[in-house]
Amino acid sequence: MSNGIHIHPRVEGFEQGITALLGLPSSVVGDVMGRLVGTTGLLPINRSSVTVCGNAFTVRVRAGDNLLIHKALDMLKPGDVLVVDGEGDISRALVGEIMMTSAMVQGAVGFVMDGAVRDIDAFEEHKFPCWARGVNLRGPYKDGPGSINVPVTVGGMLVQPGDIILGDSDGIVAVSQHEALAIAKAAKEKVLVEQKMIADIKAGTYSSAWVDELLKQKGA
Repeated sequence: MSNGIHIHPRVEGFEQGITALLGLPSSVVGDVMGRLVGTTGLLPINRSSVTVCGNAFTVRVRAGDNLLIHKALDMLKPGDVLVVDGEGDISRALVGEIMMTSAMVQGAVGFVMDGAVRDIDAFEEHKFPCWARGVNLRGPYKDGPGSINVPVTVGGMLVQPGDIILGDSDGIVAVSQHEALAIAKAAKEKVLVEQKMIADIKAGTYSSAWVDELLKQKGA
């Protein structure tokens, strides 16, 4: 009989893809991926602006239980983003300052928690990026079950182990390694288009004729 605990080998990151996506807005990356990718309901708990771009190290836990997160901390490597599917439960914090410190020592670059966190002043003090569904001072159970390095869902978004996690004040997107370079190229091109659009708006030369044309096509 299974004890409900599954620990799988880590998936190493794709450094070239991480470098290509670094610094791009999550919103633009989401746009070029069809506007169907990205978290909902997860917000940065840091008060100052934070960004992250790194390798997804995934964990799935029972609501309010962080036993497998503690195991994951021992397996983290530099550049990892710890991505935890906590079933969206915010009745107990899954991580706090102690676990954040452990992750920092291992070289992790951020947390994405579909659950609650605590000790948020410490996250701000150390400028350690963290996105979560909520904040709660109540501590977690440590019983399991759970799984490490399996597909997880956070904020309605599927994340595979080894995906590239890109996050900023707007939210989080996950990009598969084999699509990373193409998506980064498309996003960079869109950034240039948007920069020109903003410049045209400021200069008074922007045309919104496309709005009337689209409305006409829709019979308005």
